[in-house]
Amino acid sequence: MERLIYLDNAATTKTAPEVVEAMLPYFTERYGNPSSVYGFAAANKEVISQQRDVIAQVLGAKGNEIYFTAGGSEADNWALKATAEAYEGKGNHIITTKIEHHAILHTCEYLEKKGFEVTYLDVDEDGVVKLDELKAAIRPTTILISVMYANNEIGTIQPIREIGEIAHEHGILFHTDAVQAFGQVPIHVDECHIDMLSASGHKLNGPKGIGFLYIRTGVKIRSFVHGGGQERKRRAGTENVPGIVGLGAAVKRAADTMAERTGKETELRDYLINRVLDEIPHCRLNGHRTKRLPNNANFSFRFIEGESLLIKLDMKGICGSSGSACTSGSLDPSHVLLAIGLPHEIAHGSLRLTLNEEITKEDIDYVVDSLKEIVGHLREMSPLYEDFINKQKK
Repeated sequence: MERLIYLDNAATTKTAPEVVEAMLPYFTERYGNPSSVYGFAAANKEVISQQRDVIAQVLGAKGNEIYFTAGGSEADNWALKATAEAYEGKGNHIITTKIEHHAILHTCEYLEKKGFEVTYLDVDEDGVVKLDELKAAIRPTTILISVMYANNEIGTIQPIREIGEIAHEHGILFHTDAVQAFGQVPIHVDECHIDMLSASGHKLNGPKGIGFLYIRTGVKIRSFVHGGGQERKRRAGTENVPGIVGLGAAVKRAADTMAERTGKETELRDYLINRVLDEIPHCRLNGHRTKRLPNNANFSFRFIEGESLLIKLDMKGICGSSGSACTSGSLDPSHVLLAIGLPHEIAHGSLRLTLNEEITKEDIDYVVDSLKEIVGHLREMSPLYEDFINKQKK
C-alpha cells in the first residue's frame, strides 16, 4: 500500500511517541509492584498518585476521585452496576438514551434482568437529548441519569451542563460516558454537575487497556473488583503502572495541545463536510452541524452499502468506519442512526471519518476525490439508484 490515510481515530488513536517514552522505564527498570513495602516498588505508588493529580487537574477534580480501570467499557459498567447496587434502597429506575455506546446499553439490559427499570430517551434528528423529555422521565425512584458527553458515531455533543443541573435539582446521580469527548473538548466536572465520568486512554493517543472512572467524593458507589486493597479498596488487582503512566502522559499532552489541535481538526472537518455535501449528491451529514466533536464527520450516502464503500476506500489506503468499532461485523444498521430517524436503507450506507492532528488538507482532498469516484461507481451497480433515476426522468 503506497498511501495510508487513517481516519478512524474514534476507534483508536496512535500512541504518541512521548507517551511510549514515558512508559518504557516501567516495563524494564521500575517494574516493582506498588503494593510491595520496599522502596524500589513502593516508589511506583507515588508515581500512580501523580498521574491521578494530572488527570484530576484537567477535570477540575481531586486526585482521590480518579480510579483507574482497564478502559472505558469497564468504567461504564462500574458506574452503572455499582450505583444500582448501592442505591437500590432508594429506587430502581435509571435514565439513559437510545444512542449510548453498547457498554451502557448492554449494561442497562443486564440491570433490567436484575429488576431495575430503565428509560431510554429519544433524541432529535441531530442526536440531541430533549431536556423536557428528560425532566418528564424522572420518577421518585430514579437513582441515576447516564448520558454520553459526545456520541461516538455521529459526534453530537450533548447539553451536559443542563442535564447535570436537572439531575442535581432532583437529587439524582449523573454519570457521563466521556470516552470520545475527554481530550477533545474542555470538561469541568463541577461546572457540569458530573458525579461520575468514564474515559479511555487509547482515544487520546494513550495506550490501550487503561482508562479511569471519576467518582465524586460522597458518591456511595460500591467496589467493582474484589480481592486486594488497590484503588482504595474499590478495584482490586495489581495496578497497570506502565499504562497509568502512559495515560497520565497522554492526558497532559491532550490538555496542552487541545486549543491548537482541535482548532486545526475543526477547520479540516468543516472543509471535508462542505466538499462532500457540495460535490456528492444524495448524501447527508449525520449529527449536529456545529455542536459536534472537532474531528468527527459522519455521512450517509443513498443507494449504496457502507461495507462496500469501506472496502473500496481501504483499497485506496483510506481507513474509515461505518460506526462504532465495537459493532463492526454486525449486519444490523447503527442503532444511533436509526434513533435519529434514518430508515434502514439509508443507515446502511453510512461512513464515519474521524481526523487527527496529522491529517492535512491534501489528505482530505484525496479522500473526497476518492469518495466521489467510489460512490459514483457503486451507484452505477445499484438497482435502487437505477430505479430512482428512472423515476426522476418521468
